[in-house]
Amino acid sequence: MLDLRRLRLLRELHERGTIAAVADALQFTPSAVSQQLAMLERETGVRLLERAGRGVRLTDPALVLVGHAHALLDEAARAEAGLAAAVGTVTGRGRIACFQSAAMRIAVPAMARLAVDAPDLRCELVGGEPEEALPALALGDVDLVIGDEWQHVPWRMPPGLDRHELLLDPVVLALPAGHAAAGGPGHAVALAELATAAWISGPVSLGWDEITERLCRERGRFTPQVRHRMNDAVVAAELVAAGLGVALLPELALPDDDPRLAIRQVARERPTRVISAVTRAGDAERPSTQALLAAVRRVAEARRPRARG
Repeated sequence: MLDLRRLRLLRELHERGTIAAVADALQFTPSAVSQQLAMLERETGVRLLERAGRGVRLTDPALVLVGHAHALLDEAARAEAGLAAAVGTVTGRGRIACFQSAAMRIAVPAMARLAVDAPDLRCELVGGEPEEALPALALGDVDLVIGDEWQHVPWRMPPGLDRHELLLDPVVLALPAGHAAAGGPGHAVALAELATAAWISGPVSLGWDEITERLCRERGRFTPQVRHRMNDAVVAAELVAAGLGVALLPELALPDDDPRLAIRQVARERPTRVISAVTRAGDAERPSTQALLAAVRRVAEARRPRARG
């Protein structure tokens, strides 16, 4: 009889590459991981690992076993979820990974709600962009990911995950209050008016930077002079408020009311990004996952985009 815990270690080694990485992810010692894999070799009677430089690699029979391990472990997860659903209680640990503005506006309020509605569920929050968080979800390191997908920059989704759209987040133009191009409330700004402005954007090649470059070229007929590049749109909004530039920013990243900012629509364009929750397909019936997803959905519904000037 194969031990599912040892099969998981073999699968994790295949995904993570080193025994040290497996030990770190699962909070084992490297020697404990090695011992369990050696026991799996004895159970199967087949050599599963071979030396490769200073590390190890999986043998061909081990790769065959990994393929079966995925199916066995997924089926075991579904069985556990079904049992938990039959009992009807929401317990255990629920781990959410998301980027900063989603943490502030969606995850934290959802966790506060769950502390009342499901007090036996221990919620944990970690930061992470989709390109990091989705593989962690597939590996079981977290239970739900909240991610953003920009126009023309789709996610690369690992297999075995389900996506649940939460809201469309409008991308608006953030200007310092009193900026000459801002006009009055309700004014839509032609990007050509900002051809000589200092711009704030994200790292090159990411969705935020791509939409800034594309809209300035297509609607304004200029290449933006990007003076500041930030990973965090919340910090970018603060730079705008300080008068250090202008930016195209998602509404979710903006403070609700900041007199230092003038928030305007872009003339002839309504760009958006999609905010989604992602869960493992095998967890669809797990009460803890259902509770996490329901909570973030309720908060997201309450944050549907409001009209801005």
